[in-house]
Amino acid sequence: MMKNRVKNGKLYFAWALGLFMLLIQGSFSTEYSVSFAKLKYSGGGDWYANRTALPNLAEFCNEQLNTNIDPQDNAVEPANTSIFNYPYVYMTGHGNVVFTDEDATNLRKYLEAGGFLHIDDNYGLEKFIRPQMKKVFPELDFVELPFDHPIYHQKFEFPNGLPKIHEHDGKPPRGYGLIHKGRLVCFFDVECDLGNGWEDAGIYSDSETTRLKALQMGANIIQHVFTES
Repeated sequence: MMKNRVKNGKLYFAWALGLFMLLIQGSFSTEYSVSFAKLKYSGGGDWYANRTALPNLAEFCNEQLNTNIDPQDNAVEPANTSIFNYPYVYMTGHGNVVFTDEDATNLRKYLEAGGFLHIDDNYGLEKFIRPQMKKVFPELDFVELPFDHPIYHQKFEFPNGLPKIHEHDGKPPRGYGLIHKGRLVCFFDVECDLGNGWEDAGIYSDSETTRLKALQMGANIIQHVFTES
C-alpha cells in the first residue's frame, strides 16, 4: 500500500488526487490503495461506536466512485504519528472527549498538512468536542457551511444540505466546518447521525432510502477529501 510521506513536519497528500483520478478510470491493483481510520480519543466517550460504518462506507465508495479503499475498521490515536497514513479520519461517539496537549498538537499538524477529520455527532458529542477542537485550533471557530458548499455537490446532489438520518431532538441537521487557510480541514455534522446510516441494515430501523442517503452523503465527503484537500 502506498504510504504518505512526512518531511519537515509536512504531510504530502498530493498523491491522493492523482490516485483518485487513476482509480476513477477503473485501474485497480490487487491491494487496497488507501485506508481510513476511526479516532480513538480519551475521556471515556464511546469512540468505538458505529462499528460497521466505515467498512460499509468504504465499500459503497468503491462501488460508486471506483475508489480502492480498504474496508477494514482501523483505529488511530490523535497523538500517534500513524495518523498521517490516513487522508480521512472519522470521529464519533455520545460522550466525553479529552484531547491532551500532545493530542491537540499532533492533530493540528495532521490537519494543516492535508489530513481531514470528520466528526459525526452520534448524539451528545457536541458539547464535548467543541471545546476540545479549540485546543487544536484556538484561532478558529466552527462555521455552518452553506448549502452551496462543494461538499454537498459532488457525485450526489444535496441541495438542502445534510440528510436527516436520526431524529434525536427533531432539529434540522447542520453541517459545520473548520476552515484553515481557505481549506476545509474538519467537517462536523450535528442532528444528522450519518454514521448510524452507514451501519449494517437491521442495526437501526432506518429505511433503505435513508441508509442510501447517508451513504451518498458520506461518499460526497470522501470525494471532496480526495479532490479538494
